[in-house]
Amino acid sequence: MTGPRDFDVANTSRVHEQFLSGRPLAELAPGSLRSVVADSWLRSAAAGVDADSVAPPITLERSSLADYRDEHPLSRVFPLLYDVLGRAAEDCDSLMAVADEQGQLLWVCGQPGVLRRAEEILFVEGARWDEDHAGTNAPGTALRLDAPVTIHASEHFARSVQPWSCAAAPIHDPVTSAILGIVDVTGGPDMATVQTIAMVRAAARMAESELARINAVEGMRLDPRTISDGGAQLASYRRSPSYANHADGFARRSAVRLEALGRPDCVATIGSRSVRLSPRHSEIAVILSCNPDGLTGDQLAIELYPADVTSSTLRAELVRLRGLLGQQVLGSRPYRLTGDVDSDWSAVAGHLAAGNLTEALRMYRGPLLPQSDAPGVVAHREELERRLRAALLASDRAELMVAWTRARWGAQDLDMWRRQLQVLPLGSPLRPLAAAEVARLDAEYRR
Repeated sequence: MTGPRDFDVANTSRVHEQFLSGRPLAELAPGSLRSVVADSWLRSAAAGVDADSVAPPITLERSSLADYRDEHPLSRVFPLLYDVLGRAAEDCDSLMAVADEQGQLLWVCGQPGVLRRAEEILFVEGARWDEDHAGTNAPGTALRLDAPVTIHASEHFARSVQPWSCAAAPIHDPVTSAILGIVDVTGGPDMATVQTIAMVRAAARMAESELARINAVEGMRLDPRTISDGGAQLASYRRSPSYANHADGFARRSAVRLEALGRPDCVATIGSRSVRLSPRHSEIAVILSCNPDGLTGDQLAIELYPADVTSSTLRAELVRLRGLLGQQVLGSRPYRLTGDVDSDWSAVAGHLAAGNLTEALRMYRGPLLPQSDAPGVVAHREELERRLRAALLASDRAELMVAWTRARWGAQDLDMWRRQLQVLPLGSPLRPLAAAEVARLDAEYRR
């Protein structure tokens, strides 16, 4: 389906030939070239772009692309963009692309055949498609003008790109209004329509609204004084180290509370918001909490998976977890929890270190993620249990040992029953029960 256009394809093609032959734009037929395209051609030529041999550079290598994407704020709305625009583009044998504020393509989605054709012009993830490197094109020109743009076929500066048409719109930071990047649809001639640019513009606005919603939910709000002090706080926010990690400088030290003792999953509380994490996300949160200096992707994979797993699987889990916890909570390079993190298992360990065994046992609600087989979780679970049991066995306090063996995780602890039997007073009514359990477990373990 096509819509009205304010240009003529044949005329534009002829103008392109005349422009490249050296004729100034002022001598070309009036009305044969849209001003937005003419201005872009002049910028492309001034930047030294060769229309016959354009090769947009790969500025994000595959090894660093995934981490860079994970850190970028647009990773939080990419699933939304793909759902509302990417699927429709694929159904039309077209591509949806999302680029950052420099024009670097972070995601390019489409059917395999279309992706292969796009590779021929280096329209691939990691390539830089700003005007200075790729000439006139919708993503690059939209970034340059900070406005939605449609570029049809021969309006492209580079000859190799002229079989394609595209429409792109910028996405802005809801706090600062700075450009975060663009969303683009690229395909055949039918992409250069008013309907397409309307869909792309709507998708960009939806992404901005979703980013604002996420910020509000996470409490990422600027101090009201920002409005009255001429923007000084906003400038400080933009200069803050946390902004490099795309986190809110005023919420960088968010308080995070994790609870995972005696339960199959972890409950994370950030401020006044609580989230029940999936088993895999629970394991990641526990492992990162136990490694406050952070872990590389490879180190985290070793701690997380009992067997080998692809790095893309881990990155996908981290992207989803960051969406749940918040950009300011889960950092990367290395992966780490960046807020003030507290946990129920660290509280138990702290009471043990302070010699407060009663409080440590009271707070111990069971093994750490007891159903997890993640190596890092297993190691911390066994270490905490070993330390607590050792302290109980050495305490000579029968009431604490009784409390341990009454719990489901201590009911089969033969050593604790034996020690309990030794320290219970001779007249205690609990001695017969302890003796019976020692006999039962001893016989069971001898089988």
